Amino acid sequence: QVQLVESGGGLVQPGGSLKLSCAASRAIFNIKAVAWYRQAPGKQRELVAQRPNGGDIIYADSVKGRFTISRDNTKNTMYLQMNSLEPEDTAVYYCNIRTTWDSFWGQGTQVTVSS
Repeated sequence: QVQLVESGGGLVQPGGSLKLSCAASRAIFNIKAVAWYRQAPGKQRELVAQRPNGGDIIYADSVKGRFTISRDNTKNTMYLQMNSLEPEDTAVYYCNIRTTWDSFWGQGTQVTVSS
């Protein structure tokens, strides 16, 4: 079974930056898409960014121009670079890897944007 381990969350002031990482316990094959989601208190989980294999990257309107999703296949790791953070970005962030047959989730990492 694949495990996804997230890191990089924390407390940051408005306007600051964080880079989230999501490392897979082993190489994953037949990836259809990698994505980051987030869930704020009292709200539903929402898509932040998705990088389909061979397709266009999708960003939520609220993060366009501020967040960047990427992956490093040599390290079995995906990233979310978050710049110009706003208090509204406060949430638990989850990574997701979807293959032909499975969907894997990280355990979540807390991001808090506050002065």
